[in-house]
Amino acid sequence: MVLNDLMSRSAIERLIADGHQIVIYENRVLRVDSWLPKHPGGDIAVFHMVGRDATDEINAYHSEGARALARKFQIGLIKGTWENFVPPIQGGKFCSEPDEGVSLSSASSSSDEDSAAPIPKIRPSKMATEVKKHEPIVVSPQAHDPPASMELMAEYERKLVERDLNKYPSLDYQTQLNITHKYRELEAFLLKEGYFQCNYWNYGIESVRYVTLGYLSYFFLSKDWYMTSAFLLGLLWHQLTFTAHDAGHLAITHSFFWDNFFGTIIANFVGGLSLGWWKRNHNVHHFVTNDPIHDPDIQHLPFFAVSTKFFDGVFSTYYKRILPFDAIARVMITVQNWTYYPILCFGRFNLYRLSWEYLIRGQGPRYGSAAWLRYFEFVGMLVFWYWFGYKLVFQRLPSAGVRIVYVLISHVVTMPLHVQITLSHFAMSTADLGTSESFAQKMLRTTMDVDCPWWFDFVHGGLQFQAVHHLFPRMPRHNFRAAQRYVIEFCNDVGVQYCIYGFVDGNKEVILHLGDIAKQASIFSDCSRHMRQEAAVTGKVLA
Repeated sequence: MVLNDLMSRSAIERLIADGHQIVIYENRVLRVDSWLPKHPGGDIAVFHMVGRDATDEINAYHSEGARALARKFQIGLIKGTWENFVPPIQGGKFCSEPDEGVSLSSASSSSDEDSAAPIPKIRPSKMATEVKKHEPIVVSPQAHDPPASMELMAEYERKLVERDLNKYPSLDYQTQLNITHKYRELEAFLLKEGYFQCNYWNYGIESVRYVTLGYLSYFFLSKDWYMTSAFLLGLLWHQLTFTAHDAGHLAITHSFFWDNFFGTIIANFVGGLSLGWWKRNHNVHHFVTNDPIHDPDIQHLPFFAVSTKFFDGVFSTYYKRILPFDAIARVMITVQNWTYYPILCFGRFNLYRLSWEYLIRGQGPRYGSAAWLRYFEFVGMLVFWYWFGYKLVFQRLPSAGVRIVYVLISHVVTMPLHVQITLSHFAMSTADLGTSESFAQKMLRTTMDVDCPWWFDFVHGGLQFQAVHHLFPRMPRHNFRAAQRYVIEFCNDVGVQYCIYGFVDGNKEVILHLGDIAKQASIFSDCSRHMRQEAAVTGKVLA
């Protein structure tokens, strides 16, 4: 097989139909089946790029070394423009034997079909059969939900899509290509100007803050000021999370080993949370931001719903299970704008569960350069529960009541972090505008920045610039504020709205959006109840 042979669209479609993971990168056709068990960022993120031109995504999230490795999976080339397929994990349908020169997928054939080389002969890999597990399940409306109420919600979602289509640049190819070219020019400029380089003095300053909080927590513990100690420990966890975030994006040393080593020390050994779980979850979030079916960062049933799509009981392609809109959800969602802050106070407990589930089930890479992380993370989790759970909480604290209050205070103090994570996305668009939308526009459409004075950055950790971060995830967060003005200029140039609110106004936007969805949930429930009562009287059976 000649790596520089042109491949036809139908040939690529047949490979995908046979279960191969085909990604387009810089006009190269990559078959990454054998890389999936080794991919440090998890396999699900890759599944969302199958059949797509993932040039911007690969460049945004990977170092030059990783990009060079990706090129080694090349099996051919494409000529001219590429129209994205819908990936199988997102419901894309592929035919292994299409008619000559005709693509039977959701996207049309490219112009080089007739001159391209035939499909290469590739033996199906083990991953080719395993990928079938990741295909989405189509969930029909729940039996107790009348079609009329589902149509009501569908109409609500259609209006949201229409709003975005009117609000943002056209999805035609030339418009989106212009946005892509401008985005790549901006990325090249920021790279040349050193915005992707880390200033270690910033971490020196933060290290002083970490050591001070840790020492003070220990000092007040030794003086039996338990509540003060718990408060300071919570602040330490809150602050350390920002550095763990940088390490997960390889934004500190840009070395895979060292960033993961330092990140695991912080996240697992000190914080009791799995860095590997966070990377797997977070990478998918970055690729399919704010998609109710695919983005785990907005899948919080039965407590929160940021889209009426959840009223139908969606199948999560990340968790590989149905997220039911059950009786508990029907109650909780109608009051979610009131329970938003109280529930986030307990967010860290859920992260413990997700971390252990990730490690015990072996959801991370089991082969390659990242395989050692699972065992190192296990050690870190055990060390955390030894020093915090046993030595501090169980042995050092004098009574069960003090233990409970200490744990609650130290964990509730981290609540602003959970507010910040949700703040940048909960009020933003959840509409699916199709495969033609550029990477840059999708990131800006689904993400907001939070404004604050520069001296207050340490409270937000720099991550209040989430729109900047989603455009340039490998950029150290200390450079976000300086890079912000170039992002604003880019948005003005291409006509994409840049959303930024003050912290208070941003919270208002989230509460208003949650309240709107809560209102829709009440209407949905009332409509369903009314039609069930009507059906009971008339003797009709609801579909």
